[in-house]
Parts: sequence; C-alpha cells; structure tokens
Amino acid sequence: MKRLDAGMTVKSIVEKFPETLEVFINNGFSKFKDKSKLETTGGILTLGSALKSRKYDVQTYLNMLEEKISEKANNVDITLKETKKGNANIHITGLLPCPVRVPLMEKFDDFLENYQAEKGLKVDYSLEAASLGGDFLKDILAVEDEKGLPDVFLSAGFEAFFGKDSIGKFKEQNVFEDLTTFEINDDFKDLDILDKKGHYSIISVVPAVFMVNLEELGDLPIPESWEDIFDERYRQRVALPVGDFDLFNGILLNIYKDYGREGVEKLGQSLMKSMHPSQMVKNAGKKLEEKPIVTIMPYFFTKILRDSKTMKVVWPSDGAIISPVFMLTKRNKREDLKEIADFLSGSEVGEILSHRGLFPSLNNDVENNLPVKAPFKWLGWDYIYSNDIDSLIEKVNGIFEASASEVLA
Repeated sequence: MKRLDAGMTVKSIVEKFPETLEVFINNGFSKFKDKSKLETTGGILTLGSALKSRKYDVQTYLNMLEEKISEKANNVDITLKETKKGNANIHITGLLPCPVRVPLMEKFDDFLENYQAEKGLKVDYSLEAASLGGDFLKDILAVEDEKGLPDVFLSAGFEAFFGKDSIGKFKEQNVFEDLTTFEINDDFKDLDILDKKGHYSIISVVPAVFMVNLEELGDLPIPESWEDIFDERYRQRVALPVGDFDLFNGILLNIYKDYGREGVEKLGQSLMKSMHPSQMVKNAGKKLEEKPIVTIMPYFFTKILRDSKTMKVVWPSDGAIISPVFMLTKRNKREDLKEIADFLSGSEVGEILSHRGLFPSLNNDVENNLPVKAPFKWLGWDYIYSNDIDSLIEKVNGIFEASASEVLA
C-alpha cells in the first residue's frame, strides 16, 4: 500500500509517521535532528526536492521510508504474536539487515503457516532489525545451557558466534549443524566460504565498498584498493561505518589479518575528525568546512545515489570486505529444522536479500547482479578457527581507537 509520495513535505511525513525521522537522519539529512529545522526547512521542503538536491534516487528512498513504516506496524504484530506463544516446538530468533527485514518476514510468515499445518508443530520467532545490535544479543550471549538457545539463530557479523564464553562454547559441544544443501553461487565459488567443519551456515553477505566524492578528491588519484586508503594523502578524509558494529568489526578483522597492526593504525589515521563518534556531538549542527573524500559503506547504500557527476562508487580491486549473514541450526532437531533451513537459505529469501538489499546470496539459483569485477575479501575459516575472535575484536578496536584519537587530539 502506497502511503507516501515525493510531493509531501519532510515535516508532513515525519508528523504522520514519526518512525521515518530515523531514516532521514541516518541517510543524508542529519540536520532534521534539530526540531526547529524540521519545523522550518522541513515544513516547506518536499521529499522530491530534498532528494534531488542530494542526487538520491527517489524510488529507492521512498522504499526505505515505506519499509520503516511497515517495520513498525510489523513490530506491533510481533508483540501481539509473542503474547500468544504458548508452548512452541521450535524457537527462531535473530537480527536481519534493516532494508530486507519486512519483506523477508512477510515471506517467512507465509512459509510458516504451511509448515506448521503440515508438520503439526508450533513455531515462534522474533527477527529484529540489525540496528538493535548488541543490546538484542545480550540475552542470547548469556545463555548457559543449550536448552536456552533458539533452535535457529540468524545474524550478521562476527560478534555473536565465536565467543568462547558465549555461543562459541556450544559449537565446541557440537550443538550446531549446517543443514543447508544449496549449490554455492558462482560469485563465491573461489572464496572457500562454506564451513568445512559443518557447524555454521552462511546465507548471504554484507559487502563494504567505497563512495568517492570527486569534488573533494581534487587532483588526488581515486583509491582503488584497501591499501590505497592508508595513503597519507587521505589522512583524516575517510568516513567509516563505526556505528555499524557488525560490518565495522569485519573491516577491522580483515585489515588486521592482511596488514597487521600497522594497517589498523593507518585506517584509524585516515578517519575524518567529524565522523568519529567522540566528535559527533561537538559537530552537531555545524556546517563542516571539509567533507570526506571517501566514505566506506555497505553496498546497499549505493542504491540511494542516482547517476552523479560528483560521486563515484568504487568496488575495491582487492575485494569488498564482507560481513557474513550467519545461520545456526541445532543438530538434535535436524529433522524438524531441515525444511526451515532450506527455506531461509533458498532462492526466495536469497532474492529478497540480494535484490532488495544488495546483500549477495550464496545460493546459486539467485542472480546477484554484481558488477563485472566484484571480488570479495573474506576472513576465512582457517583464520576464524585458529583465533579467539571475540578477543581479537576487542584488540583491533583498541588499536583503531588509539590511532584515531592520536590523530584527532
């Protein structure tokens, strides 16, 4: 159902659907955090005009707003559903990337209706927005007994899956089994991305790419690789997705693996002052004299940009660093979970992830429509299994923060 159009003012949209303010603030219009600007500028600025000024694609942005509205409505449905759970046979929980959560849940509802009728089983699930991050994961990470774990757990990133004092200990107890059977997508065939030990499933990935501001670039060369970002010429001119914990930690881990401590330090030195979390409050409402030359972002956000003479999307020549969308399924319920695992790793879900969210699917029945040269940079199972990933995340964040703080001091 169409609820918005480009002729509406920003203020009227936010008044009617307050949840959309978060979309505006996080996607190009942070000034509307200021209520006075929302009242004045937002009261006369139409959505179409606002998007045109930023060279954003209108339909893509409208879809984001509509999905946020649907997400809130769906959350109400979930709350009602959870009050009626009763004694379910199967429990499913996790975090989904925000752009695909609502359409994926709609498909999942249809699937579960048939599944429960055919199997005679009751299923309850809670699939929340990835923006909830660590707060949502706390209860799962604190579970002491496998009975307290969900039967199916989905989430992007490395944080929730490998901790020796959290979910990782259940892997050591052989609790999980990869129940997927799809043929690996050609886009990933040379990547060795399937877990040979058979514990973890990966159904999709979140790639990180570069967006280069050609106006700010001047005479500098366009950075083509991750190593190019370390160049002194981009010092304090790179914006990083520090708040996107799953993708950002994936970036730090890969940089540390390939370039060591020095690489993480150089990445910290490249961080633009205004984009560092510790500086964001100070800079709120200020007109910045400098803009980042390079913004490192999830591939999804490139959908927002229309063809632009000032912005160039660069897929790193040495590979877009990927944050996997993991799925865990319990070994002792394989017969009941196999059909669910097949659905979540299948082409219907894969097409939503890939086509709606630009999160490439590992299923070979899905056409990911990637650029001609679109390699990936993947941490690798040998590296994951030979390191304490939780400790390593803490370590690389400490190196990065110390390096960035030194530059910003």
